[in-house]
Amino acid sequence: MTGRQALLDRAVDYLSRSGIGDISLRRLAEELGTSHRMVIYHFGSRDGLLTAVVAEVERQQRDLLDAVMDPDLPTIEQGRDYWRAVVAATERHGRLFFELGAHAMQDREHARPLRRGLIDPWLPPLEALCRGLDVPEQDVIPTARLALATARGLLFDLLLTGDRVEVDAAAEQLNQLLVRRSLRS
Repeated sequence: MTGRQALLDRAVDYLSRSGIGDISLRRLAEELGTSHRMVIYHFGSRDGLLTAVVAEVERQQRDLLDAVMDPDLPTIEQGRDYWRAVVAATERHGRLFFELGAHAMQDREHARPLRRGLIDPWLPPLEALCRGLDVPEQDVIPTARLALATARGLLFDLLLTGDRVEVDAAAEQLNQLLVRRSLRS
């Protein structure tokens, strides 16, 4: 692992626990066990580091999606496996994810890649899940967006309430609604 990657990993871990807030470059470097000069050397600036954090968290999420999608499993089981994996990741990085999403909505420089990156890469695998559930083709894209928005809302609920049982039940209800919808079509 390179010095840059090790520093990035520490930044993701730290910011996942503590959030970004208004932390200065010097304070962030101190929390990461390095100097502000090393952060500047590897990332150019505080915003450069935050941009790299955004990219790393998104990469980890896409890798997670690829890892849990098993075409040999029934589609409903793929959805359940993905939900379990996303919840585990959310328990670790969720607060940072939603903070960065807010930064993207505020058009902050470091989060601009997320304006489309929080949505676009997630739609094709969800569209594939919808097709696997025989959702009519004209409904695949809006159903995938609905599933994504609902899942994100449930993750937000989990972070706010900590009620894993109820949130998991709601996620299962979403899966069942998608299955019933596909059976009616």
